[in-house]
Amino acid sequence: MTARAGRGESARFAAAHTLPALVRGFVSARPRAAHGHAGPDRPRWSAATLRALRDRHGGAPVLVRGLTGTVLLILDPQEIRQFYAEPAGSLGRAAAGTDGCAHTGLRDERRAVDDSVLAAGLTVHPSCGAFLSVLTDEARRLTAGGSLELARVRHSVARAARRIVLGDAAAEDAELGRRLGRFHEKAGVRIAAYAALAEPHTLIGRARRHAEPFPGAAGPDPVGQVRQWLAAFDLVPGVLLRTLLLLGAHPAEQDAVAAEARAAGWAQGAAQGALPRLRACVRESLRLYPAVPDLIRITRAETEWRGVRHPAGTCVVLPVLFHQRDPEHVPAAHVFVPGRWASREADRDVRMAPFSHAGGRCPGEQLGLLVTAALCAEVLRGHRVRPVRPLLDPLGPLPAALDPQGIRLRLTRR
Repeated sequence: MTARAGRGESARFAAAHTLPALVRGFVSARPRAAHGHAGPDRPRWSAATLRALRDRHGGAPVLVRGLTGTVLLILDPQEIRQFYAEPAGSLGRAAAGTDGCAHTGLRDERRAVDDSVLAAGLTVHPSCGAFLSVLTDEARRLTAGGSLELARVRHSVARAARRIVLGDAAAEDAELGRRLGRFHEKAGVRIAAYAALAEPHTLIGRARRHAEPFPGAAGPDPVGQVRQWLAAFDLVPGVLLRTLLLLGAHPAEQDAVAAEARAAGWAQGAAQGALPRLRACVRESLRLYPAVPDLIRITRAETEWRGVRHPAGTCVVLPVLFHQRDPEHVPAAHVFVPGRWASREADRDVRMAPFSHAGGRCPGEQLGLLVTAALCAEVLRGHRVRPVRPLLDPLGPLPAALDPQGIRLRLTRR
């Protein structure tokens, strides 16, 4: 028998989960509008709503009518692996926005090129040395003042992103991001000019090595591909600030990763970008505060979920934030424990998915970790980070949400 939420449950789900997610997506460019709709308590209310649904229906997937239509909610860990087994091409847009992954929805041949350009699966990107030089340069601007807040981090990360994607000639072109969204043809002319000048180590330079890297009108064009790569970098400032805030609240861990950063500064080759302990901190930050709280699959064929058959076209929702911070299934779910990522098994644990799993796993995972960990290393190598706001309790449960707009950190010389 199909588990179906009642009207009251659907109303609570819409109010506590769907509406705040829609608001977060809508206000990404209008952060002030989020107050009162997607505030820090909303994820906690959402988790309580989802937990009540799971308890009432015995953990079975539940059909819920939300603001955007009827969805099948995955509430028990035993169905998560089946969710990730759905074809990656059916991954839809979550209510909060895109998943930040350049590979979503691409044709197989385009995806293969994208995997090669981003060096999917390699811990350290082949262009690591050049990228680290860019990040070191931009981090000087990042640490020039005595404090860190979102506007400063966004500026430095955006410059680094343009240099990594398009080359040094694009560093000052702050207008490019706006043109990508509104003036496709003009942006295309500008991107073509940068591509002609791009250094071989850049993402666009690596794409040039492939025959017809953007084939045909039916495939992604250079403007669309560059937009996706730059959009993925838009996630970095929030992740960076949250990771540094968490390290500021845990001084012993901060000292340990600062020592790793200093050692990496003396290392040669791939060891400079490995930074395993810092990468674990970034993963843990993303477990606690995922960039996308929900993932979606639209089934291509009739599928069976716990003995109940659902038609093709069913919208299946995996509330990632709920599962990653579920105290019934994740030890120390609301506590910053980067050591949990030391085991390879943690990376395969489907309950925790900072970069998704299976065919939908983001090909830019390792590059994203390299960039974020390297920027953290540049900050911590010469500075100690102390939170100004918010102040976190290192022993108690962490807040359900951390808005990067509200984070301010103080930097002091080590």
